[in-house]
Amino acid sequence: MIIAVDGPVAAGKGTLARRLAAELNYAYLDTGSIYRAVAARILAAGGDPQDPETAAAMARDLTPADLERDDLRREDVGQAASQVAAIPAVRAALLDFQRGFAARPPAGPGGARRGAVLDGRDIGTVVCPEADVKLFLTASVEARAERRHKELLERGEKSIYARVLQDLRERDARDSGRATAPLKAAEDAVRLDTSGMDADQAFEFAMAEIARRRDQERFQEN
Repeated sequence: MIIAVDGPVAAGKGTLARRLAAELNYAYLDTGSIYRAVAARILAAGGDPQDPETAAAMARDLTPADLERDDLRREDVGQAASQVAAIPAVRAALLDFQRGFAARPPAGPGGARRGAVLDGRDIGTVVCPEADVKLFLTASVEARAERRHKELLERGEKSIYARVLQDLRERDARDSGRATAPLKAAEDAVRLDTSGMDADQAFEFAMAEIARRRDQERFQEN
């Protein structure tokens, strides 16, 4: 089974996707970390994340070790990741990696895994349009800004709510307006507004949807 979890930044998709993968013993891929890794490499080299040639070269040379960098969650890396993700050559270079992960989930401590959970911006529309379950999480930009602001403060980083709110609005516009794989819900995705939800409520909703999908598949098999 392939589970796609899409949505804008700070909608709660990462928290939900990781929990689903742990509960189901599926492999988990935060596809945003791939773009963050490309962005982090560019910034570390003093390059411009909006330069197509530089970004594409970094994407082609990406290795699994780059996904373990300790600077991936920095706010400037997140901003740069949104910029490199808008470059078609970057997306093309990273698409095969994501599809391969979904089709052949890496084994875990207990051996082979029978499914994968991927979260990002275009999993259900571009990366895995054949995903068995497609969830699209969203929340008001104010709620998401409050979450991100709190997250940054808890990590010991300086944060101003008004600045975080403005950054999210700019990232939303960039992610939704890009020509290649814009942020949008797949037509058959189940939408979930997490503005007034906690993590447990979102998890229960998602597990119910997965169970419904499994029941539907069993019915079709019979």
